Amino acid sequence: MAVAFEYVAGQTPLDPDEAEGLIPGHIATQGQLNEWEAENILEAQTWALSQRRLTIEKLLDEGYIRKLHKRMFGKTWRWAGTFRKTEKNIGMAPEQIAMQLTNLCRDATARLTYGGALDETAAWFHHRLVFIHAFSNGNGRHARLLTDLLLIALKQPPFDWGAGDLVVAGEVRARYLDALRRADGRDYSLLRAFVRSGAASRSK
Repeated sequence: MAVAFEYVAGQTPLDPDEAEGLIPGHIATQGQLNEWEAENILEAQTWALSQRRLTIEKLLDEGYIRKLHKRMFGKTWRWAGTFRKTEKNIGMAPEQIAMQLTNLCRDATARLTYGGALDETAAWFHHRLVFIHAFSNGNGRHARLLTDLLLIALKQPPFDWGAGDLVVAGEVRARYLDALRRADGRDYSLLRAFVRSGAASRSK
């Protein structure tokens, strides 16, 4: 059964071979896929938070980064946890992913260990991970969860990400994408404001 994929602004379309990697055979609509992925991601979040000891050394490791993606999407996509092999409209060239991810983990470890404001560093890390775009799909959701896990490991509250649904089109997703695009030009001010803007949104 072919799924009628519906992509919102900022999502990376799957190549036909990647789309063939869908595991559950009962899914026919984008809504069903979103619900299935959400359940898979919730299980991954529960697993990650149940780990006895979260440290930045453990989290900022290529093996863990791939494992987390597989935990998040392993019941949905056969290629979950493996770096993409095709060019996309955003992201590094496939052959650069492993090296860029290694560099990011090294730089983030240094910043989080010896740097200044943790929120600023965490927002920078999130953007860079999304920018690398290591996987065929799910990069934003994966980067948000990993960023939150880093903050938790450092005894900080996780980001609220505007306290909105960032998977579907809407005002919160639009602000998120605008903040990421601004960060592409090394201006992180919008992203820093966005990641903890949920409390303000709820009080309106």
